[in-house]
Amino acid sequence: MEDSRKDVVLEVRDVTMKFNKYEVGVNSLKELVVRAFKKNLKKRKFECLKGVSFDVHRGEAVALIGRNGAGKSTLLKIVSGILKPTSGYAKRYGRITPLLRLGAGFDGNATGLENIYLNAAILGYTKKEIDEKVPQILEFSELGDFIYSPIKTYSSGMLARLGFSIAVNMDSEILLIDEILAVGDIAFNKKCHEKLAELQKKGLTFLIVSHGEAVKRYCKRAIWIDGGVVREDGDISVVFKHYTEAMTKPKSAPVATSPAPAAKPATVAPAAKPSTTAPAAKPSTTAPAAKPATAAPAAKPATAAPAAKPTTATPAAKPATAAPVTKPADNK
Repeated sequence: MEDSRKDVVLEVRDVTMKFNKYEVGVNSLKELVVRAFKKNLKKRKFECLKGVSFDVHRGEAVALIGRNGAGKSTLLKIVSGILKPTSGYAKRYGRITPLLRLGAGFDGNATGLENIYLNAAILGYTKKEIDEKVPQILEFSELGDFIYSPIKTYSSGMLARLGFSIAVNMDSEILLIDEILAVGDIAFNKKCHEKLAELQKKGLTFLIVSHGEAVKRYCKRAIWIDGGVVREDGDISVVFKHYTEAMTKPKSAPVATSPAPAAKPATVAPAAKPSTTAPAAKPSTTAPAAKPATAAPAAKPATAAPAAKPTTATPAAKPATAAPVTKPADNK
């Protein structure tokens, strides 16, 4: 156990990182102060990493994989010393060179040569050490006379050449790389991979953040970060297989499975009965109310059949025939 601990160059223990997440965007320090004074600053804690722990041994190449936003780059910054974790710690036993993004640690107004000294000084190298490495850096970068031009005039490929040349030609023991293995043209990319293979043979320790399977060329171990926690740590082929399955299958699986539970309530057999509203349909038909509405008894007086008989006046026609009045004429 003691011998295995002696070979540890990176020790990460229970690292938790929390950030303040503002509901309303704050674009400046002035706006932050004004909103805080007016008590109009709503924020909540966002936990990016949750108790992450692992060790990296000397000469080992480890890949950090995971979906975007899982916390890989934040973890790399904590390991390099750029960020301080909310809790836990990350210890480094050896000189470290972080290659986190293009142009990191560069001054846009300074020349490429000046930035070599600036960047190497930030990493902790003395001027004498830098002077010894400048010829190797210039040869590897192949920038020629552009090394004397301000780097704000550089393309992204030229920045990649300069940054990578500094990182791989300094005498570091630990190299941190954050998703920039695919930069530059084909020839330079091939040159970078050959240099990394050479450094690996010399026993350099790698911690590489990547989504591509190109890291399998260097790494035998992978740590899968998912939702801020270590989901799996082991052989890179096995971890990559599980990671790929998790990234590809959930896209189709939830579509097939999630409607099934929703489809059952959608059928709503119990809810369909009230929707038919059989009991409600009876009052709506209003059978009892329909009988008065037909007004059958009222229709009979409306026909006025009895009133029609008196209007015929048949009995009044009999007195109009004065047949008995002709009898007194027979007395002659």
